[in-house]
Amino acid sequence: MEMEHQSHEEILHSSKKSTFLEALRTPKVKRLILLSLNVLLLLIGGTSSPLILRAYFLHGGDRKWFSGFLQTAGFPFLLIPILFSALRRRRTQSRLFLLTPSLLLYCTILGFITGIDDYLYSYGLSFLPVSTASLLISMQLGFTAMFAFFIVKQKFSSFTVNAVALLTFGAIILGVHANGDRPDGESKSKYYLGFAMTLGAAVIYGMVLPLVELMYKHAKQEVTYSLVMEMQFVIGFSATVFCAIGMAINKDFQAISREAKHYGLGEAEYYLVVFFTTIIAQFFLVGIVGTIKYSSALLSGVIIAVCIPITEVLAVFFFHEKFDGEKARCCPRAFSLGNYFLLLWRV
Repeated sequence: MEMEHQSHEEILHSSKKSTFLEALRTPKVKRLILLSLNVLLLLIGGTSSPLILRAYFLHGGDRKWFSGFLQTAGFPFLLIPILFSALRRRRTQSRLFLLTPSLLLYCTILGFITGIDDYLYSYGLSFLPVSTASLLISMQLGFTAMFAFFIVKQKFSSFTVNAVALLTFGAIILGVHANGDRPDGESKSKYYLGFAMTLGAAVIYGMVLPLVELMYKHAKQEVTYSLVMEMQFVIGFSATVFCAIGMAINKDFQAISREAKHYGLGEAEYYLVVFFTTIIAQFFLVGIVGTIKYSSALLSGVIIAVCIPITEVLAVFFFHEKFDGEKARCCPRAFSLGNYFLLLWRV
């Protein structure tokens, strides 16, 4: 009897395990797992990237084109999954890469637009505290929603509109009451220029996200994750080339070694900041394109907005930035967790 009972339990356990494994193989569960992984990458990159870029400027870095360059210069790391996927595909297909000429051209154009956005963001962050720049960047959610409506015909419920409006509201309040957190020794003109540049970056990136989603919808082929990585590789390459041209014109290449020697944290630490900027930025970019693939441009915009309060707190902790009344009022009003989850479930 004991042996029969044990055998019955083993069969039941095996059946449950088999059912669980089958559930993991279903397209819906696979999509949810991959979406979660990409959201995690986006959260890590979106929270950390502004901090490490600001650290570059705070301790003696001053090359705007170079810092823009670093935001996409990690694209060669994408060759690892791309080549691995290509070698596996060679067993059944003769085609090594999935990108078509039309997609290649589209990604190249998107890359140049991304390069412009990287430069504007770097310029703004060189003059603004992380907390202020992050709140301004959060306005990209409003622009993403607007462009998504016109470009990819994104449907909005009343809940979605409400959440997007509240998430954007805090940054508008900050703009009206700007200048109170201007760093010591910085002129008003530079502060407002940084403000305008960062706002411009938010507008451009709010347009880029729906354009990526549009590319997926009109790819005329199955959009696999391998294809997404190839697209991101081309976008990253094009954006990096764009910023490299700016670096060459501005003579940034000659200035890097000199800047490293005089860097406030030390020469070795300078190159560490540079290296980790490229890595963290890739987390951010891969997380964005993956989130768009498995959900939508609007959700990726929401996740970026979710990063803002975390970045705010970390900026106060690491850089001792001011967190005055306006910022303190912006966060609970515009970035409440209730609205985040509301929008996440209603997109």
